[in-house]
Amino acid sequence: MNKDITVIILAAGLGTRMKSRKAKVLHEAGGDTLLNNIIRIAKEVTSPDNIIAVVGHQAEQVRESVKIPGVRFALQAEQRGTGHAVISAREVAGSHEGKLMILNGDGPLLRSETLFRLRAESDEAPGGSIVTTELQDPTGYGRVIRDASGRIAAVVEQKAGTPEQLAIKEVNPGLYCFDAAAFWKHVGEIRPDNPAREYYLTDMVEILTRHGYPISPLLIEDETELLGINTRVELAIADRILRTRKVNDVMLSGVTIEFPETVIVDADVEIGPDSIIEPNAQLRGSTRIGSNCRIGSGAILRDCDIGDNVWVLPYVVAESSSVGNGAHVGPFSRLRMQASAGENTHIGNFVELKKTKLGAGSKASHLAYLGDSVIGSQVNIGAGTITCNYDGVLKHLTNIGDGAFVGSNSTLVAPLKVGSGSYVAAGSTITEDVEEDALAVGRSRQVDKPGWARKRRAHLQETKG
Repeated sequence: MNKDITVIILAAGLGTRMKSRKAKVLHEAGGDTLLNNIIRIAKEVTSPDNIIAVVGHQAEQVRESVKIPGVRFALQAEQRGTGHAVISAREVAGSHEGKLMILNGDGPLLRSETLFRLRAESDEAPGGSIVTTELQDPTGYGRVIRDASGRIAAVVEQKAGTPEQLAIKEVNPGLYCFDAAAFWKHVGEIRPDNPAREYYLTDMVEILTRHGYPISPLLIEDETELLGINTRVELAIADRILRTRKVNDVMLSGVTIEFPETVIVDADVEIGPDSIIEPNAQLRGSTRIGSNCRIGSGAILRDCDIGDNVWVLPYVVAESSSVGNGAHVGPFSRLRMQASAGENTHIGNFVELKKTKLGAGSKASHLAYLGDSVIGSQVNIGAGTITCNYDGVLKHLTNIGDGAFVGSNSTLVAPLKVGSGSYVAAGSTITEDVEEDALAVGRSRQVDKPGWARKRRAHLQETKG
């Protein structure tokens, strides 16, 4: 990490070609916003407090979307070009020493290795360096004009280029590393004397060269990582590339992914070694998975914390929840709203936990709804059990003590406390607290009427006759 680098990320535009009501940098690729993707790369080369995002359209929403603490913001109230955007960050940048790196907020495919190369190349010329690449179809990009020594004499924008200039294939994708002192000294010389009447950042190449600060080019052969996102089609391409990179990184870290082309792993997901991810699983948000786990086909985990040696069987859906070491969950289970399953718990098919803590070694193996509950250790929850947590106005807590046994098809009407070591008889509706070690039976006494069914059949036969 280089403390002498200030990074300015241009993130103020509307992105009209996205055909969207939200700012372009808020769209997601690889499981995160375009802006967060580029910030994640920028913090590889400098500290977050040296990163400034220039915001404009939907500025507040863009600020709130940034996950990494320490990033600062500058407001470009009126979009008047890339040069104007950088000038808007001048006061926020403060120090005008070291290197000034300028990146695009809609370029999520950029690799940190390229930024390190750009920083190194910037030492080869007094003014700094810019990234270039060659495109078969350079339409829309500024063309790079080189001088006789191979350095960059100017960058000509599409709207201002002559036919000869527009025939050049080498383009400027908009990544710069300037000498900060020289840049800020002369940035005021940018003028909007072009067909778009905008302040072009690319004019700084000619300005700095004229003042004795020539610019060195860094030619990147693989233009893929320089793709800027302007349409939903390009967004989908970027998403696919980022997800392939992430899955490959995960496998190289010691995780087995079966049919990796079918698995979705978001940017911030972490998976421990020797875990196995089955086909069509989705690991979303900030999910953390321990070592030696197995995540079943079709499972969807979002913002979950999964311990070591956990089996998540197929088609489990979990969000904002945690599962302790050695637990088994699923298949077809659901955990949500800070549900917590302790070590060696067993949550079986068609069991839902909502805002519930399930203690170590406890089991809910079949067909249960456990909402707003605190359940102790070594508790057995029978099939068909539900906690009635909602009275139509408020949610209420069910508390089940250690070692309790809740029989099948029990209805626990909250607020309720079931004592440790107690039994709830199958088929009971429990509305009052149960003492420790007690048996609670909340059902009507069975009544048999001998011969009733035979008499009924006879009566129906007579009626038909």
